[in-house]
Amino acid sequence: MGLARLVVNVYMSVNREMETDMLALFQTIDLALNLYTWVLIASAIFSWLHAFNVINSSNQFVNSVGNFLYAVTEPALRPIRRILPDLGGIDISPVILLLIIFFVRSLMWNSLVPLFLR
Repeated sequence: MGLARLVVNVYMSVNREMETDMLALFQTIDLALNLYTWVLIASAIFSWLHAFNVINSSNQFVNSVGNFLYAVTEPALRPIRRILPDLGGIDISPVILLLIIFFVRSLMWNSLVPLFLR
């Protein structure tokens, strides 16, 4: 009886530790997706400000921020732009990517987290 209880206690302890690690992993993924959402929004706003000459693109700091935002968002937006039809001058790829991010976050918290944390 004592050995069985010890095995159960060890199993429960390892299981709780694994659940805590999995929860930390899911929270980290969620934080990264949340931060990328804000970077995507900032990139869209920056591109509008640049397109309408609201900001001085010859300023080195502004140019650096623009290059950073482009380098961070373009790898994710490029495949979406290849799939979407040409809509003239309107680029809705950031909206599509935001919808994908919201879907992934929702899927993660409503389906994956309960599956791993039983």
